[in-house]
Amino acid sequence: MSDAIYATDAEKLAVATAEARLGAEEGGIPIGAALFSADGRLLGSGHNRRVQDDDAAMHAETNAFHNAGRQKSYRDTVMVTTLSPCWYCSGLVRQFGIGRIVIGEDQSFLGGQDWLAENGVELTVINDPELISMMGEFITTHPELWNEDIGEE
Repeated sequence: MSDAIYATDAEKLAVATAEARLGAEEGGIPIGAALFSADGRLLGSGHNRRVQDDDAAMHAETNAFHNAGRQKSYRDTVMVTTLSPCWYCSGLVRQFGIGRIVIGEDQSFLGGQDWLAENGVELTVINDPELISMMGEFITTHPELWNEDIGEE
């Protein structure tokens, strides 16, 4: 990864949003994520690759986590995701003690974010209109794929 510092939540969310767009361009589900150090250094980013890799476990957050590589501790890291994390990805945040999560939008889907907050994870929800629109359009045009992704086939 580069030595660039992403100082604001908006700058961090832009990285995850670019990943979401890339996922859509590849024919997948437009959800992106990125993991940052406490000082704003990008550790890894990724997007939902369930369709592209034929891998049910490759959600955006898990892809970003994987791409970040091994860290000594995750306490001071920030996970940024374009969509409220599902229970699976919420479990990843809790399992590894990620201290903060920035959520681009939670209008299209509300995952385990309340549970995360109840368990001490700092949450920031932005509800970016562009992300709400992107996800809404995807859900409307690909309902079967969306329902598969959230486990409601």
